[in-house]
Amino acid sequence: MKFSRRLPAALEPNRVSQALSALRRSGAEIIDLTESNPTRAGFHYPPDLLAPLADARGLAYRPDPLGLIDARAAVAGDFRRRNVVVDPERIALTASTSEAYSLLFKVLCDPGDEVLVPQPSYPLFEFLTRLDAVDAVPYRLEYHGRWSVDLDSVERALTSRTRALLLVNPNNPTGNFISAADLDAIARLCSAQGIALISDEVFADYALASSTTSRGLLTDHTDVLGFTLGGLSKSIGLPQAKLGWMAVSGNDDVVNEAMPRVELACDTYLSVSTPIQVAAREVLDRGAAVRSQIQDRLRANLARCAALVAAHPACTLLHAEGGWSAVIQVPTLESEEELMLALLVERSVLAHPGYFFDFPNESFLIVSLLTPEAAFADGVSRMLDRFRLDGRS
Repeated sequence: MKFSRRLPAALEPNRVSQALSALRRSGAEIIDLTESNPTRAGFHYPPDLLAPLADARGLAYRPDPLGLIDARAAVAGDFRRRNVVVDPERIALTASTSEAYSLLFKVLCDPGDEVLVPQPSYPLFEFLTRLDAVDAVPYRLEYHGRWSVDLDSVERALTSRTRALLLVNPNNPTGNFISAADLDAIARLCSAQGIALISDEVFADYALASSTTSRGLLTDHTDVLGFTLGGLSKSIGLPQAKLGWMAVSGNDDVVNEAMPRVELACDTYLSVSTPIQVAAREVLDRGAAVRSQIQDRLRANLARCAALVAAHPACTLLHAEGGWSAVIQVPTLESEEELMLALLVERSVLAHPGYFFDFPNESFLIVSLLTPEAAFADGVSRMLDRFRLDGRS
């Protein structure tokens, strides 16, 4: 049987996945330092959080391709909470951030066109671009005490087929917000060549320190066509509620060209349910309690991680400014895959390896700060003890 080349030819699980499945079948208890689902991470969700979904207005179906204006106004209000001003008329609702990417690739790209994506970053982009017959071309992030964009790599990656450049702000898993200076430079490059910018800000609520380097905000730029993405999945820890959004920015002429095309793409699918749109304002308000819990957990776990790493001089905790992850550089004693297997089989700890996110060299361990605090401290301790300089573990 022939299948599309948009999907990988080989779908067999890797050695780490096979070992994990075998251990779970045997009943072994694993400390999962890769947890990214907040509904499984021990947070308290108000029992009436989703009660607004029962609003009787959800029984009537009057679709608006861009989303009900009241729901878009609610999203604009959520932007204002972060001191970002967005016109509700320039917001489009989607079922998820992943769907927003897919719609934008359809709006901006022809098959075979290119989209620039950051590395290291989340591997989802490889699959999203392939499913829309678009090529993902990497540009580099570099680390010198903090992460920043390698602007030379951006210039080298640009070609006549480039249609968009993706930013993740803050990036996952490196945790860096894009600086205002880097964003200004990228906007100049893209504007000169008619290339759109897509800024994924799903983790924007989760600063890991009270102050960070001056952040760049795409919505502040009128010199380039921009799309700022967000959604309930991260902003209030509700991945099952299926509501995402994109805010369109730029000068009036280019936005007026883009909006009808975005509207047509959205109208083709009409994927966002009416009940979640009707409930959006109230769900966003009620979800603040969950967001606050997540923020407290992230900061507590990062502080604990820093203390644990400090007791292991061979390891380094890389600087992070936001998001749900921490990156630990460890000595290279074996390949990252062998390291993952050893941690899993010998210490009952699951973490992500650097190669999963396309780190340029070894060895890096990526851990989720979302993990319940006691399990997080235990898992990180077990992991780091493999690298004790005194030989004890």
